[in-house]
Amino acid sequence: MIDKILKDIKGLIKVQDKAKFIKQNIPYLAFFYIGNIFSHHIRSYVGGDLLDKIFQGILEIDTMSFIPSIQAPDILAGIVIAAIIKLVVYTKSKNAKKFRQGKEYGSARWGTRKDIEPYMDEKFENNILITQTERLTMNGRPPNPKYARNKNVLVIGGSGSGKTRFYVKPNLMQMHSSYCVTDPKGTIVLECGKMLEDNGYEIKILNTINFKKSMKYNPFAYLKSEKDILKLVQTIIA
Repeated sequence: MIDKILKDIKGLIKVQDKAKFIKQNIPYLAFFYIGNIFSHHIRSYVGGDLLDKIFQGILEIDTMSFIPSIQAPDILAGIVIAAIIKLVVYTKSKNAKKFRQGKEYGSARWGTRKDIEPYMDEKFENNILITQTERLTMNGRPPNPKYARNKNVLVIGGSGSGKTRFYVKPNLMQMHSSYCVTDPKGTIVLECGKMLEDNGYEIKILNTINFKKSMKYNPFAYLKSEKDILKLVQTIIA
């Protein structure tokens, strides 16, 4: 129980956004003021214990001065009252059930430009192009980790639907990284190869159908251990 209270107190005084913190705590100045003047009011009574003075002060509330007191006990009383109210409100809001009224059947909706903006890089070239207006940053560690996403994209479409024309080629033109392209028609290298070479890319072609049009690849040059041999055998069998 004590640990829970201490945890709530730590959460209460934790400051992440100073402007927001000040704005949220302005209403509690009213409770400080009430505690301050009421403390000054009941301290004027002589005799009796604290509880008697509180009840007497409530009965004679119309005689209370509304001028804030600068005496230490009254300032302390105001702080304590404001802190108690703040702790109660914080604890209640923290443990409150979060209802989503009107969304019992789901809240899915079409995304807007504002929704995708945090996922896009300010520099156009540093993005994966998804649509004409939507992009995904290549930065694996964006300023806000909340918006970090993997870079896998699944494109589904029939023959002639424009998968190469409207997705593959525009992203090759971004030229922000290395590329490994499967080109079954053999047209991508003809249409984009010159552009990539002019921008410093080294192009290598592996043609398993017509070896006359393929660069050579000697897998044995990469065998360094028995594990490498097993991997090569499994690759050939597969």
